[in-house]
Amino acid sequence: MKKYLVTLLPVLILSIQPDSPSSGAHQFGTATAGASALTASSDEDLKPTISQERVEQTVARLLTTYHYRKVRLNDSLSSKVWDNYLEQVDRNKTYLLASDVAAFDKYRTQVDDALVNGDLSAAYEFYNVFRKRYTERSTYVQDLLKKPFTFTVDETLNTNREKAPWAKDAGELNEIWRKMLKNQALELKLAGQKDSAITATLTQRYKNLDKAVARIRSDDVFQMYMNAFAEALDPHTNYLNPSNADRFNQEMSQSLEGIGAMLQEDGEYIKISNVIPGGPAFKSKQLNSNDKIVGVAQGDNGPMVSIIGYRVDDAVKLIKGPKATVVRLQIRAADALASSAPKEVRLVREKIKLEEQRAKKEVIELTENGRNYKLGVINIPLFYRDFEGARKREENFSSTTSDVKRMIDSLKQQRVDGIVIDLRNNGGGSLTEAINLTGLFIQKGPVVQVREGSGETEVYSDLDPSVTYDGPMAVLVNRFSASASEIFAAAIQDYKRGLIVGGQTFGKGTVQTLIDLNQWMPKETDKVGQVKMTIQKFYRVNGSSTQHKGVTPDIELPSGYSAEEFGESSQPSALPWDQIPATRYDLTNAVNDKVLNRVKERFETRLKNDPELKKLSQELAEFKKAKENTVVSLQETKRRKERDEAEKKREALRKEVAEDPEGIDETGTATANQADKDKKKKKDLYLTETGRILADYIVAVNK
Repeated sequence: MKKYLVTLLPVLILSIQPDSPSSGAHQFGTATAGASALTASSDEDLKPTISQERVEQTVARLLTTYHYRKVRLNDSLSSKVWDNYLEQVDRNKTYLLASDVAAFDKYRTQVDDALVNGDLSAAYEFYNVFRKRYTERSTYVQDLLKKPFTFTVDETLNTNREKAPWAKDAGELNEIWRKMLKNQALELKLAGQKDSAITATLTQRYKNLDKAVARIRSDDVFQMYMNAFAEALDPHTNYLNPSNADRFNQEMSQSLEGIGAMLQEDGEYIKISNVIPGGPAFKSKQLNSNDKIVGVAQGDNGPMVSIIGYRVDDAVKLIKGPKATVVRLQIRAADALASSAPKEVRLVREKIKLEEQRAKKEVIELTENGRNYKLGVINIPLFYRDFEGARKREENFSSTTSDVKRMIDSLKQQRVDGIVIDLRNNGGGSLTEAINLTGLFIQKGPVVQVREGSGETEVYSDLDPSVTYDGPMAVLVNRFSASASEIFAAAIQDYKRGLIVGGQTFGKGTVQTLIDLNQWMPKETDKVGQVKMTIQKFYRVNGSSTQHKGVTPDIELPSGYSAEEFGESSQPSALPWDQIPATRYDLTNAVNDKVLNRVKERFETRLKNDPELKKLSQELAEFKKAKENTVVSLQETKRRKERDEAEKKREALRKEVAEDPEGIDETGTATANQADKDKKKKKDLYLTETGRILADYIVAVNK
């Protein structure tokens, strides 16, 4: 059986060293922006290198030949690539003018020819126009910050500029920036800063941004442009420059020290792209994927340094540090409402250990249907496997399946009535472990189908006829259960082996491979980077893809996360859902329609009558509605009220995040006092409700 690492991993956008410029004619010719003032001097212009032109051709050939989505380079794809590039260069439409964009629009349908011919001229000339516009904005910001803002005027700012038009002239841009800076100043004022401190903070923030833009070199522009192409095929296909590739491989090795989070640049911000299970960020339950870090402070008393405008490697230098030391982060949460203020999170750095990412178990007790139930809960933060240990046939090598099997045996000795497998926020991991773990609950049979771009399909099966646990079970998932988690949950659902409870899962049903470009370009003496490319899709045993749609639970709990904003379906270039023929498998019929309907009826009754569930549903509905409003007041009195109301609405969303099973070790031994444990369990409404659903299932099966 082939082994793949199926995981939700980001690409880190890192800084690199400049390369030597190339000369030579380009088929695009000379791009003009409609006015000589838009063109920076030749000494300042960034230019492509001969090596980059060769890499462009090689990447284009690889992706159009071997990517799962067999795309053709044509005008339609060209237009998508150019739109992606516009977004990469000026995501919020706050630097470029409508005339700048219009002047380059004639190249929108010529990207396909440029990729084939190794032509990068339009991409670089467009970026040089952006640099000119950036300098103009920087001058305006410096002038505007010379006087403090007042917050008595009743005016507003729309913080979402995704659908905003490009500004017609400098005057319109000035007004946009005046409100943006005023909004940032008001946030600092509401956080307790005085006028002088606000001015100093914003001045330093934009000095940092100036430095970051000044350090951008030819390779950075090349990376942006190539990813505009790669990500037009699907969101998990990327070009990694040499430095980027080295960092990616380092993260894959899980040799991490610090807060336990992967970072990437997102415009002017540093964004958390993934939280490592077991690390300080994960344990805090205050940091999540897509959160933005806006400030970093050392120790409990160090000053908060704004990192807006930092490059990711510079930000990492501040955030990482010796273990047992304190770092404070100022966070703009991904789920924050427009009027929400940044929050401060205190973390103690530590070495991220594999043991802390391993499955943990506990036993919860509840009363339902007039009787007491004792339920085992196994929390699996990711599907881990020591492939090197397995290859060497080491005894007791690290494995999700072996750990969970040991825990199930222990729970059976404790005579639990049922078991919950908690996969909330589990972003994936080893496909081998997803298959083997499924085998603990079913007799031998197929678990997942893997389809190549050519249409060839391979079925991966559990070959062990033994069953470790055949009792009542539920699998708890949420929007951030992805990849290998979805394979396991889908198999349990398709075999009708247990109940799937929670929210619709992420919908990542694709496999990527890393290609070293130097192997395809043997004449290049220097490293030229890697391509991470989607090559396969996953399908359930019933033939349905896990891509895009994910797994829909049998019992859906209230959720504040929308498919439009989070998950695979939120990505415009995501591969579509489709279906192939089902493979042959034998149902267990542990869950049939009659039993499922009874369980659903009981849950719907609780949803209408249980005070906590009713309140949760109402709060999440209000949060979703409030999230749609991206307009904030720039008047201090109104903004304070907006901020307070926003925090109340966000409180419901925090209940949806799994409580960290801290206080329980791998053997289930308590490491905290009973009061603390009870407090944690009471907070986790989703786990409690899953326990009630499992209790209803036990009753329904025995009727």
